[in-house]
Amino acid sequence: MYEIFEKLCAEKGVTPYRVCKETGLTTSTISNWKAGRYSPKQDKLQKIADFFSVSIEYLMTGEEKEAVPIYYTNEETAAVAKKLFEEDKVLFEVYRSSDKDRLVEYAKKLKALRDMEEGGV
Repeated sequence: MYEIFEKLCAEKGVTPYRVCKETGLTTSTISNWKAGRYSPKQDKLQKIADFFSVSIEYLMTGEEKEAVPIYYTNEETAAVAKKLFEEDKVLFEVYRSSDKDRLVEYAKKLKALRDMEEGGV
């Protein structure tokens, strides 16, 4: 499992530390998996699988056997969603890595900046 975890980190350009920070796992948990001292528990596997947008099956075996759920009703909707995500990826990353209070502060600052640009201050 750890080899697949390392491969996913490399593919996504993230460090194990960042994965820990964004999933709430501890670095010691990851270290114990790497050393083979512990096997990952289901809840922790799910957090990592969700982070990388893969199934637990893939995380454990390197093979995707589960059916991929269909999130969109047609290809046009899927294409629009993909474009939005790609264009606004930085917003999703900030959202994923920030707590609610910090997000509210960011929103206030963005609103103030927009108001200044529009001459509303």
